[in-house]
Amino acid sequence: MATFFLIIIYLAFISLGLPDSLLGTAWPVMGPEFHAPLGTAGVLYMTIAAGTIVSSLASGKILSRFGTGRVTLFSCIMTAAALLGYSTSPSLIWLLFCAIPLGLGAGAVDAGLNNYVAAHYKAHHMSWLHCFWGVGATLGPIIMAQFITNNAWRYGYMTVAAIQCLLVVILFFTLPLWDRVAKVHKSSSPSEEELAVQEPEEEETTGHPLKIRGIKLALVSFLLYCGIEAAVGLWGSSFLVDSKHISAGTAAAWVSLYYAGITAGRFITGFITFKVSNRNLIRGGQLVALAGALLLILPLPDGYSLAGLIIIGLGLAPIYPCMLHETPVRFGKKHSQSIMGYQMAVAYTGSTLMPPLLGLLASTISIGIFPVYIVLCAAAMFLFSERLNRFLTLKQPKLHASQAKISSNS
Repeated sequence: MATFFLIIIYLAFISLGLPDSLLGTAWPVMGPEFHAPLGTAGVLYMTIAAGTIVSSLASGKILSRFGTGRVTLFSCIMTAAALLGYSTSPSLIWLLFCAIPLGLGAGAVDAGLNNYVAAHYKAHHMSWLHCFWGVGATLGPIIMAQFITNNAWRYGYMTVAAIQCLLVVILFFTLPLWDRVAKVHKSSSPSEEELAVQEPEEEETTGHPLKIRGIKLALVSFLLYCGIEAAVGLWGSSFLVDSKHISAGTAAAWVSLYYAGITAGRFITGFITFKVSNRNLIRGGQLVALAGALLLILPLPDGYSLAGLIIIGLGLAPIYPCMLHETPVRFGKKHSQSIMGYQMAVAYTGSTLMPPLLGLLASTISIGIFPVYIVLCAAAMFLFSERLNRFLTLKQPKLHASQAKISSNS
């Protein structure tokens, strides 16, 4: 039953990823239809992300009152309604209005499912959970590409809305399983990893979680990561169309391969975590993403831009789930739940602010600034992450010995 239910959770995360990549893929066609400048996509994206931040911050009280199953079901209903609204939007104001429930629904699902999997399933499922988000994010541009060539982007949104409605039906009939599976896992003994994390902490963690040494470095890393991931997804297609002079349909397909890189990378990461520590996976992913971004800057044939997008996706793949999984090891189990909430909020803030900032720069200068922006952000993320690693190595040597043991057994 637990395995079957895990499939349902994975399907829910696919639905979470589906809408995330639609706006950036469709905007080269949507923008001219609404006579909107390039930066308008950033405003819409910022509205969606702001709703996600609000719902993720409020998710703790909402989930404790209504349960993960009901919140997930209601959030998917909101998402489906918002996508249907996009498909029939007569104006930009309507798009902005529909962006609000789209963001609110996404934040509640994300926080709820991450907490549920962390509490009731083994650690490597975290990477696979986010892999299935990548499945949805990859399918989004593929679906939209079937319609965007004929300037029928509305049918792309309508198709994704229909898929969301199908998931709503599945979630409705499996609603009783949420509490049942949770009870089964509560009755089982704690895993080896949980016991390891419950060991006494070497670092004193009294007081407010934000006062813990090193936490601010971790938060900046989350902000930069999500900013890069979102910016590439939102503006990658526009960069290919306007700077590389690639057709909108081809650009949409290439952006889908960027998300495919994230998806495949996270699937593989789930197996690699058995042998490689989270710290090394994060470091390696950051270097690979930086290399892919550098490919976009170089004056090379168009095929190298495709390779650069895929390499960026593969590099980004392990970073986010490994940083989430690393939280109790870095800062102790006592404050891990609170810190997890801060990290999610800062991550969504990066998704909210950094893509519109790139849109503003692109409108002022040109969309050619896109690869330079990604390279600078990726380099900054690597530097902040390495500074955190050095800090923790000096201050918590015993804790990192435990970290290596946990990562190899997860």
